[in-house]
Amino acid sequence: MTNIPIYSIVAYSGTGKTTLLVKLIAELKRRGVRVAAIKHDAHEFDIDHEGKDSWRFSRAGADVTVVASGTKAAMIENRAVPVEVLLERITDVDVILTEGYKTGPWPKIAVWRGGAENKSRVPVEPCIAVVTDLSDDTGVPCFGLDDAAGLCDFILDDMKTNKAAKSYK
Repeated sequence: MTNIPIYSIVAYSGTGKTTLLVKLIAELKRRGVRVAAIKHDAHEFDIDHEGKDSWRFSRAGADVTVVASGTKAAMIENRAVPVEVLLERITDVDVILTEGYKTGPWPKIAVWRGGAENKSRVPVEPCIAVVTDLSDDTGVPCFGLDDAAGLCDFILDDMKTNKAAKSYK
């Protein structure tokens, strides 16, 4: 069980979650905050490349393959790993941001974009804030799509006051 605050950026595909997270991570880093990011992918993905040694290890049957250098490391688990286990492995950061996990137990920040291909919206009721280019009255704090600084202020304030930043238990 981690004591690091977790916030999930939630929306349907094509709404701008990744773009928002990139801006938010950059703003948090500018302010000296240590950040971890987890992306939920509903599709199969592969971060390894055919012909590389690590790819060959995995193809040979390794359940876990690690690639490490003097400046970074990557662990490839060739098996399902619950997000709770991944969260426990994250240390030495101030906040964890997730992309996705609409049904996860962490405070959610919804992204609603009028120009998105998918016009579906994550319901506002489980969300602590909405990032949008629409003028709907949501009843929760709203931020513009380019207002990473305002959203950063909101998250940092929430982390200090513990209004919504319930650590995952």
